[in-house]
This record gives sequence, structure tokens and C-alpha cells, in this order.
Amino acid sequence: MGEDWARPVVHWEIEATDPERARAFYAQLFNWRIEDGGLMWVPAGIGGPEPGPAGHIRQGDTPRVTLYVQVRDLRASLSRAAELGGTALTEPFDVPNGPTMAAVTDPEGNPVMLVQQ
Repeated sequence: MGEDWARPVVHWEIEATDPERARAFYAQLFNWRIEDGGLMWVPAGIGGPEPGPAGHIRQGDTPRVTLYVQVRDLRASLSRAAELGGTALTEPFDVPNGPTMAAVTDPEGNPVMLVQQ
């Protein structure tokens, strides 16, 4: 598998009680040009991986941010998350025409999706 590498964020999901306000906040704070549609693409920016991460801003009852982070080995990453105080929420599952993913929480209870592409 070669030398180990830093895991990149490959997707994001922002759940907000006011999605348009959240969209404006992130666009203005980070200079993100957030495209319209089900998947909202943000250009990679200087030094970022092309084409840049995509994500969602959607309506929800509880504000939160979920990061989708690429990993080499999904099962090993699930085990490592548990060793570090996280909790596995799902077994690995395949997204139709997409990657294999699994959900964990960090030690504080924040959701993180592990993505094996």
C-alpha cells in the first residue's frame, strides 16, 4: 500500500434549521462558491484536491456538521476509531454507483463518515 498519508475530507454535510443562512455563512466566511443542486460543489481552492469536495446543506431539527473522510481500509479504520474512544454506528455499506462507507462518532459524539473509494 505504500507510505501512509493524511486522510482528506471528500464530502461534507451541514444540517441547519435555516439552510440558506448556513449557506450564506459558509460562502462568506470561507469564500466558498457553493453550487446549486442536490450535491453542492465547492472549488478546491489553492492547493486543494481537484475537483474539490461536494456536500449538502439541508433542513434539520438539530444543527450539525458531518465530515466524510477518505480512508484506505474501512474495517481497520472502524477498529481504530473504537480504540481511540469513538463508536461505530454502522457496518460498512455500499452506496449505489459510489463508494463503500461506514458511520462513526468521535469521542465527543460528533458524526464522521468513513469513505473507502
